[in-house]
Amino acid sequence: MLRVSGHSERTDVGRQRQANEDSYLARAPLFVVADGMGGAQAGEVASLTAIQAFQAGLPDGSPDASIERTIALANHNIYEQAHSDASLAGMGTTITVAAVDADTEQVYIGHVGDSRAYRLREGIIQRLTKDHSLVEEMRRRGQITEEQAEDHPQRSIITRALGPEPEVQADLTAVPSEPGDIFLLCSDGLTTMIGDEKIREILMGATTLDAAARTLVDEANRAGGRDNITVVIFQVEDPAKPLPRGEQPTMIRRGGARRPAGSRRGEREAPKPRRRGRIIAGVLSVCAVLLLLVGGLFVATRQAWFLGTDPAGRVALYSGLPYELPFGIDLYSLKYSTAVQTDSLSSSRQRSVTDNEVRSKDDAVSLIEDIENRQGLTG
Repeated sequence: MLRVSGHSERTDVGRQRQANEDSYLARAPLFVVADGMGGAQAGEVASLTAIQAFQAGLPDGSPDASIERTIALANHNIYEQAHSDASLAGMGTTITVAAVDADTEQVYIGHVGDSRAYRLREGIIQRLTKDHSLVEEMRRRGQITEEQAEDHPQRSIITRALGPEPEVQADLTAVPSEPGDIFLLCSDGLTTMIGDEKIREILMGATTLDAAARTLVDEANRAGGRDNITVVIFQVEDPAKPLPRGEQPTMIRRGGARRPAGSRRGEREAPKPRRRGRIIAGVLSVCAVLLLLVGGLFVATRQAWFLGTDPAGRVALYSGLPYELPFGIDLYSLKYSTAVQTDSLSSSRQRSVTDNEVRSKDDAVSLIEDIENRQGLTG
């Protein structure tokens, strides 16, 4: 029967942050990593709220449905707090969940944001999640290369998170497991500092899971430690029925359709009978959700401000939240562009721009004025 043979966790503030906004839960067979955002203490509140939703374990039901329901609960709790407390406006968090299921002999992954899950098997590392980020979407569309994505000034902007919206869509994946498989959940403080191959080398070279966790954090800090770093590692052993080599993880989509995670989108699916009534109902439901979304986010986007880079590469002031909804709906708008090129700033100043930290209007305006003054661009 599939079980967790061991696990190790480590979190670190990094070298350039004042506070740790990451949170995690390691209570076999359930593991969770959350990376909060929102400035001040809001990010920490968001990630802790997400973890608290999982403290009692998963509710009864199939593992994928249970993970989905608990992620929805976490999102609801964060959204409600953000709208009831002005100091928490705009807060959000990523979340990556792994649940080991003895009955199905699989590890179920739930994911929102740009934290990640990996599996190491026989020296081969596989990323089990897809980043919900602006840069990753640009890379997948072929608009930028892998190398450009690694250093893109907007790489910290995520397109999906818990908290900003009243509802959130989680990616759900069922991952077949074999004896000796090692799973890693981590915040982007690790993966923005070291690549997948380096992660593989560390996991392969470590003599214990504790040593692997410690080395991963140390290497991320050695590479710059620009963000909080959290790693949760666990290993499984002795499945009752070892699964065939090469079996692919199964992507679980809301609505019941399943397909191998690596299957080609170009493959034709069997035509489905028309359900005109259902289509109309679906369209109406989507419209209703969008109306609620626009109304619910209106207040938050008017209160939140952040610094970023405009299309010309200049330091700019934005109003709203640094997120993009499905269908290309931006939650932010450009309010002011300076004459200062982002890449002309010191590394610490660049981070204050590219991190897209949500601030009050006064704080954001004060920071952008300070940047202009230091560059000698104001009278």
